[in-house]
Amino acid sequence: MAAAVGDEAGGVLRGWVRDFLAGHREGGTAEVAAGVKAGSWTVLEIVEALGSCLQSPEPLTRGRGLQLLSQVLLQCHSLLQEEEVTHLVLFYENRLKDHHLLIPSVLQGLRALSMCEVLAPGLAVSVLKAIFQEVHVQSLPQPERHTVYSIITTFMHTREEELKGLGADFTFGFIQVMDGEKDPRNLLVAFQIVRDLILRDYVLGPFVEELFEVTSCYFPIDFTPPPNDPHGIQRDDLIVGLRAVLASTPHFAEFLLPLLIEKMDSELQSAKLDSLQTLSACCTIYGQKELQEFLPSLWSSLRREVFQTASEKVEAEALTTLHSLAACLSRSLLNSDTEDLLDSFLSGILQDCRHHLCEPDMKLVWPSARLLQAAAGASFRATQRITSSVLPLLLEQYNQHAQSSQRRTILEMLLGFLEIQQKWGPQDEEESALLRSRAPLSSVVFSALTDRSVQLQLVGIRALTVLGTLPGLLAPPDVELVVDHLTRLILDADDSQSCMAAMEAAGSLAPLYPGVFSGRMVRRLAEELQSEREEEGQPSLRARCRQALAAVSTHPSIVRETVPVLLQCVQQGQKGSVPADACDVVATCQSLQRVAVQCQGDAESCWYYHQTVVPRLLAAALQATMQEKACPPLGKLLLEEDTLTAMVPVIRAASTHLSPELAAQSVSQVVSLFLDGEVSFLPQDSFSCPFRPFQAGPCAASQRRLVALLMAFVCSLPRDVAIPQQDRLLRELLALSCSCECPFSATAAAKCFAGLVNKHPAGQQLDELLQTVVNRMEAALAAGPCRSQALTLLLWVTRALVIRYHPLSSRLTDQLLGLLGDTELGPSVADGFSLLMADSPDVLHRGCHADVRIMFRQRFFTDNMPKLVQAFHAASPDVQANYLKGLSHVLNYLPRPVLVPELPTLLSLLLEALSCPDCVVQLSTLTCLQPLLLEASPVLSLHVDTLVTKFLGLTASPAMAVRIAALRCIHALASLPTPVLLPYKPRVIRALAKPLDDRKRLVRKEAVVARGEWFLLGSPGR
Repeated sequence: MAAAVGDEAGGVLRGWVRDFLAGHREGGTAEVAAGVKAGSWTVLEIVEALGSCLQSPEPLTRGRGLQLLSQVLLQCHSLLQEEEVTHLVLFYENRLKDHHLLIPSVLQGLRALSMCEVLAPGLAVSVLKAIFQEVHVQSLPQPERHTVYSIITTFMHTREEELKGLGADFTFGFIQVMDGEKDPRNLLVAFQIVRDLILRDYVLGPFVEELFEVTSCYFPIDFTPPPNDPHGIQRDDLIVGLRAVLASTPHFAEFLLPLLIEKMDSELQSAKLDSLQTLSACCTIYGQKELQEFLPSLWSSLRREVFQTASEKVEAEALTTLHSLAACLSRSLLNSDTEDLLDSFLSGILQDCRHHLCEPDMKLVWPSARLLQAAAGASFRATQRITSSVLPLLLEQYNQHAQSSQRRTILEMLLGFLEIQQKWGPQDEEESALLRSRAPLSSVVFSALTDRSVQLQLVGIRALTVLGTLPGLLAPPDVELVVDHLTRLILDADDSQSCMAAMEAAGSLAPLYPGVFSGRMVRRLAEELQSEREEEGQPSLRARCRQALAAVSTHPSIVRETVPVLLQCVQQGQKGSVPADACDVVATCQSLQRVAVQCQGDAESCWYYHQTVVPRLLAAALQATMQEKACPPLGKLLLEEDTLTAMVPVIRAASTHLSPELAAQSVSQVVSLFLDGEVSFLPQDSFSCPFRPFQAGPCAASQRRLVALLMAFVCSLPRDVAIPQQDRLLRELLALSCSCECPFSATAAAKCFAGLVNKHPAGQQLDELLQTVVNRMEAALAAGPCRSQALTLLLWVTRALVIRYHPLSSRLTDQLLGLLGDTELGPSVADGFSLLMADSPDVLHRGCHADVRIMFRQRFFTDNMPKLVQAFHAASPDVQANYLKGLSHVLNYLPRPVLVPELPTLLSLLLEALSCPDCVVQLSTLTCLQPLLLEASPVLSLHVDTLVTKFLGLTASPAMAVRIAALRCIHALASLPTPVLLPYKPRVIRALAKPLDDRKRLVRKEAVVARGEWFLLGSPGR
């Protein structure tokens, strides 16, 4: 029975073989391989079935048989036994001597056998010797050459020790294989093989130069990938592969360095860049021995590239290479018998560059300085060697030149060397030229700070900051002088640039010298805030003091002194008890916010700030509600919308980084304050009337405005912090947001409600709450005086649910889509779509720990855009503008990869939106179209006539922002295919003549850019 089955299987196999050889069954190899995998027959039985074919006198017939066998082996090589592999290897090696038509199939078979784990020892060497001796690889087509590289790669990974046993013969054989290779696909593999030969310590023997020659002939890479190349090989891939080979061994140095010098001296920029980058890579493995002979030539080439180059890229690479060379020489170990090449190399650089530093007005001063700084930054030794020579010279030159421009140049060079010193740790005074020169150096910097030139002052401030960060350079009296200089610049500088730079410097140095800054700068700034001095003709001195106090608050001890001063400014409103305008309080709040952000990295400072600022701000605002009718109206100032809006980010920044334990302690106090009027935790716990913002009362209207501060606090807490009395708080917020006549208070309540809903755990409690909200909103939106408040609540709750993927969000979104057709609320709903898609600065963003899912905008677009388009077509003409505005808002916040595929469907609506008289719709649509035009979407090319007409028409819009956006779109139109645009070129150029005379400078600027682009349209090289 088994014999019968075997005969039947053999008959099937022979039938498939005959059909394949006759060309009737091209896919027969898969069926034959499937039989091997199923155990119906073995590979040796296939060889037997092919016997007459493989022995045929016709090369084509033998080749056809080998093709079938090799393709089967590629699919079944893992099933072969060791004995089978051995016989097949010997068979295939013998076939390498056969007719050249058989070679491709033979190589495929050997590739399959090379992947066999049961390959007997010695066969890998046998296969490679046969290939090296019998096959002229470079005469083969590209796929077969790639097969040879694949065989070599496989053996190098699996039979490394056997191949190393060949010694230099393996290296020589590979050199013969690779010599003359031109295909980039093969070169990538060949480069990797060469790199492995070197890094895995294969024997190179006497063939080091030959191996270098066979690879370096491709340097520098000159390859431009063909258009629509399916392989995706770029020039940079080949450059990186070849560079990895050339920079893999010091043995190549004697051949490579002359080549690099030659290419650096060429006129081709790409060759210069490639040579410089390769030399930098080589410096990581070279030593003094490899570089010594070529250092003068290398320095000459690098110096020329910096002194004479017309390319910033080449100059930057030359400086990087010089840095690498100096670092390489610094790493080399010295002994008593060898010359210190680093010292002699740096001496040559100093000899060629040092004298140029004495000519601050000449063009070579900066190239020389950059060369010296590049070399100095390589190591501590290099820094000391160059600094000891250059620093005294620069200090002398500064004192010899009186012009501010010359002094600024010299000081900027000094600054560069000071910044290099920051890389190294504390230094011994006997070894450090910088420490030996600290007295004249400090004198030079201080003189720059007192100079009348603003630009010199700015450089001096930067130098002062670096000096302060270098250990040991400033003695205690000098530190006090530094602080006094910075304080003077903050208070008295005529130029705002010097003032702001001094503030930033104070912020950088304050953590290093907190005591001095507290005792001198902070004290002086606080005194100025209390004084009556206000210089005529300069920006507000008080504003500078507030900004400086915030900038210097970079150390916990300083924060404890500056925060009370700034809070006092909020409470007083102005000097003494006379109130200022809201701008003063807003500016103070901005300074407090900056302090809060700077405190977030330190838990102790963060908690101090929170427990100090939040109660004081709440107390000041609460007291203001009691004084609203007082004269002068200080309370009214603190209750203005701008002031409360400025307090919100202060409280938010003070709360977002609290630990859960401290946050829970604080939230119980704040919630009790708003729900129960519990004021015991406030600094001032006695007020003229109770604080009941959610109840009716004499001060209720003004107290409700403080819900914005409640929102800032509770919506900024981490999600794992439980809100006490949350259900009650939500009910009160819901009632207030739907009934309050004050838009500011109602909006704050709606935002606070939405922020809490977003973080509310999913479950029945949330579902019941949302059902209550929906019923309340639907009733308020149907009719009544509070439709606008209900819409605001609907928008914020919808956003809260959309960003967390809550199922109810689709229902609320459908309700908004329906309201777009409402003649009263429709425009507000359309603007609300911007709220749904944009990042809110106050609540419902990741910075305040909101539940924001990834790609919620894409999901919103996918779910609702078809409904929006359908509703637009069904709407009456008088409300269609609402749908277009909503559409443009959604598209403006949508990622481009999502929008581009939908463009054919949406383009007609976007073109319709350009005709809408609403300037907001026009601007939003133009902003959406501009990046799409830059991508040159083919769909837009089909509508170029309409686009040109509408864009040119909008250049005469009464709104400046629309005119600018239209001109930018006309500029972007030039990205479309030139043949499509050429018929419109004269028309566009004529039409753009009018915006050139626009009354607004920004419009004229855009018109010049757009018209210039269209003038060049169709020019050669465009």
